[in-house]
Amino acid sequence: MSKATFGSQTPERSPRVVTRLRVTTAGAAAAVMFMVAVVSGCSTAPIVAESGATPTTTVESSPDSARQVAPITDAAAVPQVAVDQVGAVPAAPSTPVRIEIPSIGVDSDLIGLGLQSDGTMEVPFGGFPGGWYTGSPTPGELGPSIIAGHVDWDGAPGIFYKLKDMSDGDTITVTRQDGSRTVFVATDVQRYPKSNFPTDTVYGDIDHAGLRLITCGGAYDAGASSYDDNVIAFATLSQTLLP
Repeated sequence: MSKATFGSQTPERSPRVVTRLRVTTAGAAAAVMFMVAVVSGCSTAPIVAESGATPTTTVESSPDSARQVAPITDAAAVPQVAVDQVGAVPAAPSTPVRIEIPSIGVDSDLIGLGLQSDGTMEVPFGGFPGGWYTGSPTPGELGPSIIAGHVDWDGAPGIFYKLKDMSDGDTITVTRQDGSRTVFVATDVQRYPKSNFPTDTVYGDIDHAGLRLITCGGAYDAGASSYDDNVIAFATLSQTLLP
């Protein structure tokens, strides 16, 4: 099983990363969470040989994570909305239960990902579903919410197999446990070497409700059983649809 990482630091529950980075701002919790996800692994091997900027970030599952992560209740389908309200007022907290990205064919439940005893983030137990890091804001709240997923798993595409193909302006709808639907607009999609993970950009404080989707990408290193890079999609809250 390969090892996918979303950064070099291991997040903790406190708002401070104590390995190579120290986060002291209010938004550190999200940064810490994401760093944990970065330490999880990818699938056993790429579906197709990776070249250049092919996004193939997968969150490796393990026996521990499979036991600790419990699925969240499903929710109704989410309608698409017009991209004309970027910078919407942040919503009240509510656990995310589903994510939809029509442009890349994503329609999946979400599970909660916490921290394991060694300080690393729990990971989804397969290619589907994706996972929301419970240490980050819920999607729609002020700050960077983190959702991680595998690019592939056991030779089959994972939830974020096509994350690299997203474009600016694509909509991402996250249905939440209270029945509300938070709609985000993609603002950027980037690929970063795992050795130079943009911790501040991903986890740092922001003045709006944001979303970061993370997976593996780049070339696959068979010797290390890992992809070289991370693919990260950034998005901003556009609208909150109440039930």
